[in-house]
Amino acid sequence: MADKRFTGKTAVVTGSGRRKGLGEAIVRRLAAEGANIVLSDIGRARDAATAAEHVGQEDEMAAIAAEIAAMGVGVTTKACDVRVPAEVEALAQHGVDTFGRLDIWVNNAGIGYIMKPLLDVTEADWDAVIDVNLKGCFFGIQAAARHMIAGGKGGRIINIASQAAKSGFPHAQAYTSSKHGLVGLARSAAVELGAHHITVNNVCPNHVTTGLGAWQNEYFSKVVGAASVEDYLKAMAARIPLGRPGLPEDTAAAVAFLCSDDAVYITGESMNVSGGEEPH
Repeated sequence: MADKRFTGKTAVVTGSGRRKGLGEAIVRRLAAEGANIVLSDIGRARDAATAAEHVGQEDEMAAIAAEIAAMGVGVTTKACDVRVPAEVEALAQHGVDTFGRLDIWVNNAGIGYIMKPLLDVTEADWDAVIDVNLKGCFFGIQAAARHMIAGGKGGRIINIASQAAKSGFPHAQAYTSSKHGLVGLARSAAVELGAHHITVNNVCPNHVTTGLGAWQNEYFSKVVGAASVEDYLKAMAARIPLGRPGLPEDTAAAVAFLCSDDAVYITGESMNVSGGEEPH
């Protein structure tokens, strides 16, 4: 990519240590435009809510980082459990210590694999999703803002929300609540951080078949009684005006725009990236 809008800038992206994930697509796009990358994921299973098959492992993170480094930008990795404020702050400090500044922070880490009928959801289920998807983003905003204010050069903070930030979905009560919460969080943080030239926005993709998305395809095709995953995906595509589900690159492009100077006057917004499926 010829345009190097982010040369010399540092971008931290949580939840970016899994193959075919939104986080990987985001770091690749920002790196292609010149940003130095702090690639982060939880690194290992920590408890029942963060089973190994659903989280970015240390070796997977390292492999993605090696490919990003081959693009000619600086890259470093650091494991972080976004539920723990001290780890989030350490992640931000690591970015500053490594590259001398912090310009972009993308809250991408999330739980989208705890799905159950309403009456089967436990308190532990609810807490696990809210703790990562909403509280973890709050901790990320805090940590990023502290360093961006200290740096005195402003910054960009972006939360990866979801179509579920705008509409309700069955079997996704905690997930939908957490993503709706990001709308209010971004609006409130934008008001406070505007004076420091820090923008805060959400990106709201519709369904994307990442590794997590593939699990969701299997799960929800059974919930709706589809004959197969293929039939479920065909029905999904049919209701999207642009005729297909989202791609990781669609979300990454929206993030890059919101990080750019072209978006300097945009803050507190929740941008749909849904092929027209979510119109509000």
